[in-house]
Amino acid sequence: MKSYKVVIWKLSVNRSAKKPTHLVRWSVDGEPFHESHRTKALADRFRAKLLRAADKGEAFDTVTGLPDSLRGGKVALSFVELAVKYVDARWAEASAKQRDSMTDALSTVLAVPVKAARGRPAPTVLRRAARSYLLPPPRRERERPKEIAAALTWLSKASLPVAELSEGSRAQDLVDALTRRLDDKPAATQTYRRRRAVVFNVLQYAVELGALNANPLSQVRRKRGKRAVQEVDRRVVVNPRQARELLTALTYVGGYDRASGRRLRAFFGCLYYAAMRPGEALGLRRSDCTLPEKGWGRIELAETRPTGGKAWTDSGEAHDRRGLKQREAGEVRTVPIPPPLVRLLLDHVKEFGTADDGRLFSSERGNVIAASSYSRVWKQARELALLPHQVDSVMAARPYDLRHAGVSQWLNSGVPAPEVAARAGHSVDVLLKIYAKCIDGQEAEMNDRIMQGLGEDDGMP
Repeated sequence: MKSYKVVIWKLSVNRSAKKPTHLVRWSVDGEPFHESHRTKALADRFRAKLLRAADKGEAFDTVTGLPDSLRGGKVALSFVELAVKYVDARWAEASAKQRDSMTDALSTVLAVPVKAARGRPAPTVLRRAARSYLLPPPRRERERPKEIAAALTWLSKASLPVAELSEGSRAQDLVDALTRRLDDKPAATQTYRRRRAVVFNVLQYAVELGALNANPLSQVRRKRGKRAVQEVDRRVVVNPRQARELLTALTYVGGYDRASGRRLRAFFGCLYYAAMRPGEALGLRRSDCTLPEKGWGRIELAETRPTGGKAWTDSGEAHDRRGLKQREAGEVRTVPIPPPLVRLLLDHVKEFGTADDGRLFSSERGNVIAASSYSRVWKQARELALLPHQVDSVMAARPYDLRHAGVSQWLNSGVPAPEVAARAGHSVDVLLKIYAKCIDGQEAEMNDRIMQGLGEDDGMP
């Protein structure tokens, strides 16, 4: 923040030190500042610069207490100002989920590099003020409650210049904050990594602006904890028979006429038979599909409708409208689909038609289906299709697990990894690193193969 309310006092002498020093004292917007000099001449020279800047009508910074002519321009950018600049630069091109992640990470650390100041607001208030009022560009003009306005005023005054983050202890403080939740409990490893990536990019942006010579996070390492599990848990993967039973069970769940389960049956079929992400299935249009009466069909995926939250989408809708994940805008992914899915889609169109914009899957009012709605139906289908001990397990616990099952089924059927990766929308490296290759129910078959290789039967001696 800047202020023209500047008071500059006469020089004084600090006689409490072993060698007396000469103090230049001044205030900006009521906030006191001082700087000590060894000689009166040096102190008088610095005071003259302050007076000259004030006479020229320069605004003084409320954090450093200095006018722009003495701050070094870009170098004196505060951390809060840097965060706002970064968000402004990235907002337009960022997806709803990226905006959510960006504001979450920054609101976690904005109040870390601050100078000692009285009246520090509660952490929950500071976080809400940053995440809901300061960082998102569309929300900055909203009327601010009294406590939010006070928190943002405090934050703008207390935020340290970015240049001070070059000190090792300052960067370490940022990392420590990223490792904790608001209740001071350890954050999940993936949460830490996601947030650190955002803060690292912000500080790299500061390097580009000339506010830092190097990214201080490059030199700070977090104490290693347990490595995040990246591989898909094989226990969540259903075999083809279980998948068919789950899809059949959908016709028995829902409202009075059970239309909600039937309305979503082909949607879940896309997740399994075509290994589509839920957001991809929600964006699927009839024009994207080639559905012959017999044989294999084809889907040309071009759009995804991931859940982003109304606060982060440009349209104000809960679902973002984006191109395919990790692909250039307008790029299409072709997925051949087997006859069972072709029949499901044809039956769906015949019974429910399409939304006004051509989407295959929509609510009864034509809206994009909420994740909470299809997750609730999926939970009911699991209770009908699976055995009691399986219902209590992680087997197909989430709709997304159908995608894991679909990819695993392709791999176990002997489809080459490059082809599976192309259909699933992954790189081969990612595919082989995280996707399960073992389908539930094949353990006995694998054991038989091992026994055959050993040249023995499974009878007891």
